[in-house]
Amino acid sequence: MEKIQLDIVGLSYSQTQSGAYALVLCETEGQRRLPIIIGGFEAQAIAIELESMQPSRPLTHDLFKSFATEFEIEVTEVIIYNLVEGIFFAKIMCLQNGREVKIDSRTSDAIALAVRFNCPIYTFEFILGTAGVVVEDQENEDLSENDVSMEELVTSKESIESISLDDLESQLKEAIANEDYENASRIRDEIDRRKSQ
Repeated sequence: MEKIQLDIVGLSYSQTQSGAYALVLCETEGQRRLPIIIGGFEAQAIAIELESMQPSRPLTHDLFKSFATEFEIEVTEVIIYNLVEGIFFAKIMCLQNGREVKIDSRTSDAIALAVRFNCPIYTFEFILGTAGVVVEDQENEDLSENDVSMEELVTSKESIESISLDDLESQLKEAIANEDYENASRIRDEIDRRKSQ
């Protein structure tokens, strides 16, 4: 399978999930964006590195980088290789003394390390085809990194398959409470589809 390179284009606070963030990746040569819901700690770890900030003490990902550097382990790439019921799976590709090792990882941790090691992030077409969101007329839209609408990404038809079942049920309750019946119907259909499998 051919790998598709991704760039980080934004981190947005989730307006639909308390304490969660959307990490938005975009294919390097294309317009599809891949929103991934991550926790606050991981979002902070990624943002601190992207903004070149220096915490007073090393964060967990900084510690891992120091450890790897000390033992001459190089992180060469991160691959988001699967998507199952809204959960993304990633591998960290490492190199030590000419030997390549693949390490299974949460996607958020793998990306936090990718920004520290300045290594590329990849995925595959079937993941972008399932969970990617197409941004039309990108030149004409004023989409800054922090202005990506979390609600728009999470509730779009293309990205609904990338959300976990628990999160879908929470969003269904919220959509009904807000009388957003069109969105509630789409979310309910996805929940029913998963439960019938």
